[in-house]
Amino acid sequence: MSESEGTSAVSEFKVVNPATNETVREFATATDAQVEQVLERSARAWQSWRATAKDERAKVLLRVAELYQERIDELAALITTEMGKPTREAKGEIRLVVSIYRYYADQGPALLADTPLSPRAGGTALVRKEPIGPLLGIMPWNYPYYQVARFAAPNLMAGNTIILKPAPQCPESALAMEQVFRDAGLAEDAYITIFAATRQIAGMIADPRVAGVSVTGSERAGAAVAEVAGRNLKKVVLELGGSDPFIVLDSDDLAKTVKAAVAARMGNAGQACNAAKRIIVVGDLYEEFADQFTAAMAALRPGDPADSAADFGPLSSEAAAERLMGQISDAVDKGATLRTGGTRADRPGAFVEPTVLTGVTPAMRAYHEELFGPAAVIYHAGDAGQAVELANSTPFGLGGVVYSADPDRAREVAGMLETGMVWINSPQGSMADLPFGGTKRSGVGRELGPYGIDEFVNKKLIYTPAPR
Repeated sequence: MSESEGTSAVSEFKVVNPATNETVREFATATDAQVEQVLERSARAWQSWRATAKDERAKVLLRVAELYQERIDELAALITTEMGKPTREAKGEIRLVVSIYRYYADQGPALLADTPLSPRAGGTALVRKEPIGPLLGIMPWNYPYYQVARFAAPNLMAGNTIILKPAPQCPESALAMEQVFRDAGLAEDAYITIFAATRQIAGMIADPRVAGVSVTGSERAGAAVAEVAGRNLKKVVLELGGSDPFIVLDSDDLAKTVKAAVAARMGNAGQACNAAKRIIVVGDLYEEFADQFTAAMAALRPGDPADSAADFGPLSSEAAAERLMGQISDAVDKGATLRTGGTRADRPGAFVEPTVLTGVTPAMRAYHEELFGPAAVIYHAGDAGQAVELANSTPFGLGGVVYSADPDRAREVAGMLETGMVWINSPQGSMADLPFGGTKRSGVGRELGPYGIDEFVNKKLIYTPAPR
């Protein structure tokens, strides 16, 4: 795509450093003619990429992993500027990306192997996994490399081609990813970045050359995409919002549990769909936990994300900071207790002080809405049953965490949660070989692990009856 700097034309795609609110660079939005060209190029590339041997596809993914590792410093610097991720966290994201490409390079051929069946009527049968065509990926800004990897790695391994529409805040990292694929030897046009405008997306989804669409983003974006995809009979994977509970049933090391809860809430400045946003503490442990958690949050200091001394960076934009402040103010105005924070940081940029709220009720936005930033709500539950009821009283169902000195008790509670994932005695994270996804309004489908490669393949039955 072409780059334009110093122009007054309105562009959706621009780098605005959230630590300074300075506009660094703008990129031209694709024309309708360019969108058509990209669709045609991807469809042509699919014909050759689908025919490429699985072992050859795996070699490309392995080289992609190597290039991410080799370029970790420059790639990390890009997203630190684009969306404010501290450099150490940016490098951690890239290391996770390396593991994802390595996983599908190592395991992809086996995951795509034919599955034999045993028909009751006799004969032989197998299911073969075949690619279905060009896929459109609509990606978010909060994990620019990771979100793309968990979409692109399994689907390129499967033989599909990728059209990638990045978040408007992250055009430079998007182009850097495309360059990695080129340098790794990926077939020409098997992966294409397009700076498409929102108005162009519906047409791309409806186009018969696009076989499916994957979205990571808001409920609103997911619903809009699913509506168009449904009308056109297209498969979708939707990874949307979350309001994940962090349930503390009991603890034999409260300081360690508090530290884990803070880490679960504050990764990426609290801007993660699967971050622990609602801390639910059972029984008499509540007050002591709340005091220690509040003190730990209050001790965190925002700072320049390029500075290793900063505890966390800015939110992704001024709009994101103002939205979070609106949710906090609404809760306080309606009677919630502000234990710490609740203000903008006294410095330039989209910074919000770490915030802890208690006494949040269903009358408040903070009870129902996802808090995307450095703000946590702590709830008290009388027993495990009440904790589960509170945890499930949300339209979201992405993930959750359960802490207890008794792992069996924790697993029992985990089984009652209406979520796609639960982590026991560990802050929720992500691993290349474990499935990621939710239920309810957190989306449909799974990414990563063996399930991630099954979403956009044709599971073709090949049956041969027994000789007569």
